[in-house]
Amino acid sequence: MTDKKKNREGVVYSTDPNFQYQQSGEEPAQTLPPGGQQLRVMLDKKARAGKQVTLITGFVGTDDDLQTLTKKLKTKCGVGGSAKDGEILLQGDFRDKALAVLLAEGYKAKKVGG
Repeated sequence: MTDKKKNREGVVYSTDPNFQYQQSGEEPAQTLPPGGQQLRVMLDKKARAGKQVTLITGFVGTDDDLQTLTKKLKTKCGVGGSAKDGEILLQGDFRDKALAVLLAEGYKAKKVGG
């Protein structure tokens, strides 16, 4: 019930007893095929207490597909990590290994930064 109230975009009150609020239904995100993805692999240390992480950005698709790709990368690199908001974090500097795995899977990926 609270979700309906948050999505009302300007409708406060209606005197019409048959009024049906039409929500602007967003379609669920479709996952692009691996060849259509533009992934960027970079090393990041900001706001992580000086620890290095491999950051993979640019994934377009559902959270389930992002989690599947993350699990595959974590297994192949033998490290921990996480995924959210279209970004994959791998603990440590695994840019070359992650790039090789992504290219082997058919993703368009490139190394960004030093």
